[in-house]
Amino acid sequence: MGICSGENLMSGFAYLFPGQGSQHVGMGKKLREDFPETGEIFDLADQVMDYPLSTLAFDGPEETLKETRYTQPAIMMVSLALLKLIEAQGWKPGIVAGHSLGEYTALVAARVLTVQDAFQAVKRRAELMFEAGVEKPGAMAAVMGLRADEVVQACREAEEVGIVQPANYNAPGQIVISGEVAAVEKAMALASERGARKVLPLPVSGAFHSELMGYASEGLQATLADIDFRDAEVPVVVNVDAVPVAAGDELRQALVRQLRGAVRWEQSIRRMGEEGFQKFFEIGPSRVLRGLTRKIDRSFDVRNIADGESYRNEVLTEGEA
Repeated sequence: MGICSGENLMSGFAYLFPGQGSQHVGMGKKLREDFPETGEIFDLADQVMDYPLSTLAFDGPEETLKETRYTQPAIMMVSLALLKLIEAQGWKPGIVAGHSLGEYTALVAARVLTVQDAFQAVKRRAELMFEAGVEKPGAMAAVMGLRADEVVQACREAEEVGIVQPANYNAPGQIVISGEVAAVEKAMALASERGARKVLPLPVSGAFHSELMGYASEGLQATLADIDFRDAEVPVVVNVDAVPVAAGDELRQALVRQLRGAVRWEQSIRRMGEEGFQKFFEIGPSRVLRGLTRKIDRSFDVRNIADGESYRNEVLTEGEA
């Protein structure tokens, strides 16, 4: 199914790209000021969105930036600006992965999508997910301190009142569930009864990575059908299967399936380790994936390139990877 064998993977390091939840007001502002060559990315984002997205990221307001339809392209915008700087230094990863939304940025890094096509796709994805959340309101919650099988069982028992399923296998003992409000609440209660260390509702506008995203998934499939997906120059570990894939058509379908399926992040990171990758760079406006990756395997060397300062420290100063 287009899986790349370990023999075909380049040695070296991996790129990781963050998803929704990584945003903050001010992200990218100093980056654009200090590195004018990134202006091309910020300007293109504004053009494709037909909205001053860069101004929203730089100056807020925060409540608007938190809206799914703006959050997703804004995070990708900053990640792509950083990627542009890194690529100008001649860096090339051996493998890439992105958390949910971040998979689109990973596809740009792997030369599957152009920057413009990625913005077009994410603009539509964010709109569809926002609309799906309005059409079929749902909820998400983080469950800490239970094994994956225990969370799965809690969801199965809660299905008697509605749809609920694991949405993100982020790290050992850190799983996000998603679905209809009543079912998520029941699964949360069951998880607490069974010894979860913490169960937290998440501030989201819909039940992402669940069957409630059916409307969005169908709309996204139509959008992506009109976009050219080239075969990857470096393997992309896809969220839904946690395996390296190179074939463009398979990568397109993985994005569609991802909206209704779980993000298997822990499995993805472990697979990258099995393929021989021990050094990771999280490229984007946060340190979320660095924290998760260290929880998955503390032996991994995980660095952040989140702004101009970390770019100077990790890329310009070190000059080697």
